[in-house]
Amino acid sequence: MIAIIDYGAGNLRSISRALEANGAEVSIMADPQSIRSADRIVLPGVGNAKAAMQRLHESGIAAAVNDTVAEGKPLLGVCLGMQLLFGEQEEGPTTGLGLLQGSAKRIRGDLKVPHMGWNTVAFAPGSPLAELPSMPFYFVHSYVVHPLAESDIAATTVYGAPFPSIVIRDNVWGTQFHPEKSGESGIRLLETWLHWSP
Repeated sequence: MIAIIDYGAGNLRSISRALEANGAEVSIMADPQSIRSADRIVLPGVGNAKAAMQRLHESGIAAAVNDTVAEGKPLLGVCLGMQLLFGEQEEGPTTGLGLLQGSAKRIRGDLKVPHMGWNTVAFAPGSPLAELPSMPFYFVHSYVVHPLAESDIAATTVYGAPFPSIVIRDNVWGTQFHPEKSGESGIRLLETWLHWSP
């Protein structure tokens, strides 16, 4: 069973449909104990980092996510959900879940913000996704992550400058783009995550 975490922020139905297209059994969950019992969890996210973290803490979901990850179960953070995997969040400011070391900061430079639309994701050698070819995915975001460990960067995308578009460390994955809005590319990426074991 895959738990899609419902904390009031995210494209829950579209993520659910994308996972079900790969044959996954999916349930949208807001109860911390139910989340702990899931085999895999997806942390979606659209909106403000500070408000999201407040909801995650008040609901007890933040603790459930940390417990589930500590047990070694796979976690996928999507968009804001990926940014919240890190600690320091410039938006708010606030502090994320701290599952990965690093921060999330606003896109810098003379660029249109948010970064919106299709862009190419290039997978890093040595990552669980290294055998995939570069593919287009759909982005909508104003912040990017800055991992302390370069080895956590599993893919990059260029928007003015290169930025991490996928992070992976052990059982924790994150995508800055929306796989559920990315057509066949998104389906293929989710299929890889569903069949991957830490």
